[in-house]
Amino acid sequence: MGNLLKVLTREIENYPHFFLDFENAQPTDGEREAIQNPNDIQLQEKAWNSVCPLVVRLKRFYEFSLRLEKALQSLLESLTCPPYTPTQHLEREQALAKEFAEILHFTLRFDELKMRNPAIQNDFSYYRRTINRNRINNMHLDIENEVNNEMANRMSLFYAEATPMLKTLSNATTHFVSENKTLPIENTTDCLSTMASVCKVMLETPEYRSRFTSEETLMFCMRVMVGVIILYDHVHPVGAFSKTSKIDMKGCIKVLKEQPPDTVEGLLNALRFTTKHLNDESTSKQIRAMLQ
Repeated sequence: MGNLLKVLTREIENYPHFFLDFENAQPTDGEREAIQNPNDIQLQEKAWNSVCPLVVRLKRFYEFSLRLEKALQSLLESLTCPPYTPTQHLEREQALAKEFAEILHFTLRFDELKMRNPAIQNDFSYYRRTINRNRINNMHLDIENEVNNEMANRMSLFYAEATPMLKTLSNATTHFVSENKTLPIENTTDCLSTMASVCKVMLETPEYRSRFTSEETLMFCMRVMVGVIILYDHVHPVGAFSKTSKIDMKGCIKVLKEQPPDTVEGLLNALRFTTKHLNDESTSKQIRAMLQ
């Protein structure tokens, strides 16, 4: 388990330099022309040479999501197993809780950037059309050794999600609960609700908030809070927005809305569009209004 966490930590630390490409990547005039002029070989070659490095990076992120899925389930197992309660686990094993938080932080950050860049899917669609056309013509391109048609299909399903990393973690958490039938579901939901409550208290209490050394730490805490709320909403039978929920959703949303709008809009959108129970009849009108 320790080795897994070391590998995971190194991976997370090694990936952020790709975010610049995600944040700023826009189709060049040449790439647009290539799409509009499919018979111009020179333009096609220019676009292809631009797209291929991006596709290799997208594959690495997709493969990373599979490792995150396994890592999350291992962490949940460690943080929910008897004889300790979830709260006792979080108090006793803060390093594991921090790794869990790191995964959620990375996930929310990645998905925020992905949602801002529809060009990613456009470029990947161009890649798939090209390799499919070459297959029809019995041509094989070198990059297919890296991203073949089967891998491209799996990646396409992954990136078609509005929030692919969050979807992966939500599915992983749901799978963990369904596979561990002898483990009370409360062990998992209490772990998630406790983390949400801890984050909320740290964000709304001046004494704790004053310990944050940077704005990025503040964003880290907010992303973790939103991440565990979404996971809770996917695995709890009635979700995070019910009156019986152990998460103070009004308080959590209030904390987010007290921040500059441009810094939290992505997080609020995550609550609006990637939760499972927001639109249930049991959700209060006040909470719905807060997320309008």
